[in-house]
Amino acid sequence: MKQMEHIWVKEVARRYEAASFAINRRMSMMVRDLLEDKVTAEQFSIMRYLLQHEKSTSSELADSFCVGKSSITAIVTRLADKGFVDRKPDDRDRRVTYLMLSEEGQKLCVELENETHEILAGYIHPLEEEEAFALVGTLEKLADRMLNGEITLGGRD
Repeated sequence: MKQMEHIWVKEVARRYEAASFAINRRMSMMVRDLLEDKVTAEQFSIMRYLLQHEKSTSSELADSFCVGKSSITAIVTRLADKGFVDRKPDDRDRRVTYLMLSEEGQKLCVELENETHEILAGYIHPLEEEEAFALVGTLEKLADRMLNGEITLGGRD
């Protein structure tokens, strides 16, 4: 009986995975076209993070993106070489280096973010306002549970 009660959860999970895959693939393609040869999608993600967090360390970025520190270092080095990221040693602890967007990096990131939002707005606009906020609210709730490691197997909280 308990298994029958949760069949809907498996159906929702299946549908979520399919929709998420389709949305992420399509958005990735559109962002890749938008970025052209300016930066890669990975670099743009790092730039967006730095825009929102002002300054960060490689370790913080690696944790946030769930990748190794060496991967972050390679991406940041390419961004620094292009003049989009600045490195600043901590005044009190020279072992710590802060990463932040340069003025040029901020300008590019805001420009690309605005263009990305315009693309998304075209897909969101046909939804009713209440529907759109409910969708985002539910996704934020799911993201929060995932980020906080909350999981329930075989039942609800």
